[in-house]
Amino acid sequence: MAYPVAFQADYRERQSRLVTFFRLLLAIPWLLVSIIWGLLALVGVVCGWFAIVFTGSYPAFAYDWTSKYLRFYTRVTAWVWLLTDEFPPFDGNEHPEYPIRLAVPQPLNPYTRWKTLLRIVLLIPVLILVWLFNILIELVGILAWFVIVFTGKFPKGLWDVQKMGVAYISLANAYHLLVTETYPPITPEDDGAEPAPVTPPPASPPLA
Repeated sequence: MAYPVAFQADYRERQSRLVTFFRLLLAIPWLLVSIIWGLLALVGVVCGWFAIVFTGSYPAFAYDWTSKYLRFYTRVTAWVWLLTDEFPPFDGNEHPEYPIRLAVPQPLNPYTRWKTLLRIVLLIPVLILVWLFNILIELVGILAWFVIVFTGKFPKGLWDVQKMGVAYISLANAYHLLVTETYPPITPEDDGAEPAPVTPPPASPPLA
């Protein structure tokens, strides 16, 4: 059974040496937006947590805001850690043409209240794995940076390891932000898997 949140990435061997060399400098605007948006998303998550615990439902406005932040942050993380050299969009909408994609499901109806109430406790093993995967992608990222700068190529084997780390962290973020209540798999499989249905955009009000 496919995980409710699907991380997908397209491999491209050739990468720009110049963009890779200046990646951290170029990433500053996206990182600033990530920080500001992340703080605002935290407000939505707190509202969602209380709403789920008391009603079993994630308010639509909070879920939409949080899921858009999750997509944006995932693309930025993958770009910073060299999975692609294409500049990520400055929004949290779906971009099927972009090499990094995160399919976010519709909110659960209902959520399991006790799983949400105890989410901080349930997060402990996930956070330990996130810490380990962060070390992994940092080490691979440094190695890949040198390889790309000198050769202009990202070896597939190295890219696969980096993808695995970024994918797990992205799915762990979805669990942390209450988008799903299913534990993230250590080695998510997206190839050939049916992606989760994405959150539909809100309907436009009828014209008068």
